[in-house]
Amino acid sequence: MDPEALRKFSALHPKPAGLTLQYGTAGFRTRAEQLDHIVFRMGLLAILRSKAVAATIGIMVTASHNPEEDNGVKLVDPLGEMLHPSWEEYATQLANAEEQELQKVITEICQKAAVNLHKDASVFIGRDTRPSSEKLSQSVIDGIQVLGGQYHDYGLVTTPQLHYMVCCQNTQGQYGKATLEGYYEKLSKAFMELIKQSHCSGESQRHLKIDCANGIGALKLSEMKPYFLQEVLIHIYNDGTKEKLNHLCGADFVKVHQKPPGGLDMKPNERCCSFDGDADRIVYYYKDTAGHFHLIDGDKIATLISIFLKELLAKVKQNFKMAVVQTAYANGNSTRYLQETLKVPVHCVKTGVKHLHHKAQEFDVGVYFEANGHGTVLFSKAAESKIRQLVKEEKDDEKREAAKMLENVIDLINQTVGDAVSDMLVIEAILALKGLTVQQWDALYADLPNRLLKVQVADRRVIDTTDAERRALTPPGLQEKIDALVKKYKLSRAFVRPSGTEDVVRIYAEADTQENADALAHEVSLAVFHLAGGKGAPPQP
Repeated sequence: MDPEALRKFSALHPKPAGLTLQYGTAGFRTRAEQLDHIVFRMGLLAILRSKAVAATIGIMVTASHNPEEDNGVKLVDPLGEMLHPSWEEYATQLANAEEQELQKVITEICQKAAVNLHKDASVFIGRDTRPSSEKLSQSVIDGIQVLGGQYHDYGLVTTPQLHYMVCCQNTQGQYGKATLEGYYEKLSKAFMELIKQSHCSGESQRHLKIDCANGIGALKLSEMKPYFLQEVLIHIYNDGTKEKLNHLCGADFVKVHQKPPGGLDMKPNERCCSFDGDADRIVYYYKDTAGHFHLIDGDKIATLISIFLKELLAKVKQNFKMAVVQTAYANGNSTRYLQETLKVPVHCVKTGVKHLHHKAQEFDVGVYFEANGHGTVLFSKAAESKIRQLVKEEKDDEKREAAKMLENVIDLINQTVGDAVSDMLVIEAILALKGLTVQQWDALYADLPNRLLKVQVADRRVIDTTDAERRALTPPGLQEKIDALVKKYKLSRAFVRPSGTEDVVRIYAEADTQENADALAHEVSLAVFHLAGGKGAPPQP
């Protein structure tokens, strides 16, 4: 490490006085103008991580569904997974170190994580379409070059595409080719193979309107269009040529506001979906003939995929263990449907993709989705090789055909992370194969009415939770109060959890009617305000 070069470059990317940021599930996220020193230092950290694990590491410059003025950066570990928790600590230390301490902090990380600075290192870089992203990518490169690492800059890519490239690179091509063409070819080939089995469901069923949140998804879908021919006729809206990223559109807007995005005209019963700003989340929706809006969120996507996989797994007769992983935010009726009707085991974990991903790895087939539309399917190595073997060797036609379809699903789903493009193709294939309309899919179960609220508190740490965040341990008396309130309403439940990023407490309540869900959420928010140090005026109904 050249201390002089580090000093010189660090001075070009100065840390604003008094700014401290924390590396969380989404990496670092804040206003773009406050990020220059952070991305430079994450370039440094990516090199250290690469040397520590002797593999290529990814760096993505994006703030996902945040407003266009924000930006962010996150690191991708060797198999395309999120950065290891112990390194999240190092990221936070390095980001917040004062200029003169930078070298000391790097040396400490090298000691703690047994980093050999003489080893080779390589980093893949990607970025979204924000105006600030290109300049921030350049700062990442400065960090990489100070420590003498190799890099490949993929330029504009979706977050899941970068995760995919990193995994391909570190599996020596076993997962696929580490190029955009490789990604498009692998997905489109699996999709075409899968959809071949469907009895053509007519022209109208193949149309899909996609809101791309004025983000990177529009660019990449346009590049991918030629690979599909006529199997699915996609119509791209909010492509970024006119409006701002994520402004009144995108998966997060649609989910939170329970209404269609701007810039997309919906006719009754048309199938529509929205990506978020970096294309790692997807939700579907439609309007019925009466003009009512219907949202099909991550819970219902997980349910559709589970139905399909369960049927195929039954046909191959292999005793594979399948499960669905949810968080406490999953709608109670989705959990009931999966457990009672489908008879699929459901596991609840703490909020945050890394917790879902980790739990899903325990099964042969693990389906996980957050209600917000972020999710994927994981297949164990053993299940995957068995399925591929059955395709080659199975004599029984029905078993072999089912195995072939499972193999195509394995190749179509992005197992590294939730991927809006890949998830969309899986959903489109299942709807075609099962001959389902969007309304029939929606009708699998009715969502229980629910309400999300937040209460500002002096210090979010006064709330401590257990049982996958479904019960509050502190402050004393809060959980007892919630239990008593829940008893007043039918089919109801409620929970509270501290935000991961700000001093607010998030409240979720569901009940048999919207009126009751709203009333319960309000009563719980008052309890939080009084028992957990609420700030300002008490919540109003």
